[in-house]
Amino acid sequence: MEVELMSITPNAEDVIERATRTCYLSFHRYNPPHSAKELIRKVIRKGHHSVLEHAVATFRIKGGSRVFTHELVRHRLMSPSQESQRYVCYADKPGREKTKDYHCIIPDTVKAAQIKSNGSFIDGEKAFLEVQDKCYQLYEQLLSAGVPPEDARYILPGGTESEIVITANFRELRHIFTVRCHPRAHWEIRRICLKMLETMKEKAPIVFSDFVIDYENESAYPAQDEG
Repeated sequence: MEVELMSITPNAEDVIERATRTCYLSFHRYNPPHSAKELIRKVIRKGHHSVLEHAVATFRIKGGSRVFTHELVRHRLMSPSQESQRYVCYADKPGREKTKDYHCIIPDTVKAAQIKSNGSFIDGEKAFLEVQDKCYQLYEQLLSAGVPPEDARYILPGGTESEIVITANFRELRHIFTVRCHPRAHWEIRRICLKMLETMKEKAPIVFSDFVIDYENESAYPAQDEG
């Protein structure tokens, strides 16, 4: 999984502070950078989160599955641009070479599984790869037969890797991290969002300072929600 910060609002926390001080006309207390820490932490505690919408960040995410992206795009206040399976080909077709190699994500639980079949057990990863390979072979055959990628893609599994770029304001990012870094969140989106959170804690340490990352359990939570 690769998470790249493509863009972020310059001087984001100063922008947020000045926007917040506009609400109260409290510019006589404006003394950056010290005044930003006190004010931003105060508005976050009080739930005055609309001021966080003045700063945004854009991420490029590679190595995630379409299972992951389907979960991520449910956040409607986030703007996504995703790899299109209509125009991106994972195999050659008449008159056009493939756009990129095909890859599929295999969950660790599948790799470790032992599946009972006809009275004996077979390795879960081996069975998964065999079926996934058959799906991809049929995808290739369909393209060769003249079926357009937008229809051939129906046979591809949800584990197919898919690149995505997302843009979200800081308020929405805090919401995403709260629900997607939670221990009960699905492992793939949780791992990717943890990488995003690590970046935001570095680039906007005041806004995201209350998030505590639990590396042992691969999760995170806002400190005020602890317990």
